[in-house]
Amino acid sequence: MSEVAAGGGGDASAGVGITTRVRVFPSSDREAHGVIVDDFGESIGIPVEIGGNLIAGPARRWAVMLDDDNLLFVDSEDLEAE
Repeated sequence: MSEVAAGGGGDASAGVGITTRVRVFPSSDREAHGVIVDDFGESIGIPVEIGGNLIAGPARRWAVMLDDDNLLFVDSEDLEAE
């Protein structure tokens, strides 16, 4: 667990933080419900590219444990508090 998660950090502007119940991809056919379990911060969104080949996309801000027990990683714009 990140230090932010351990300290109960969050994103006040988005109204969400660790243990907040959220809707992921709200108002879409992919909408799901769950609880935020970790916050990776805003500064880690850097993709990895080697020789023109994308090795890994940018990391996502939030880890959300969905009600169906799947773990999903999303950015702030992909969720809203319930």
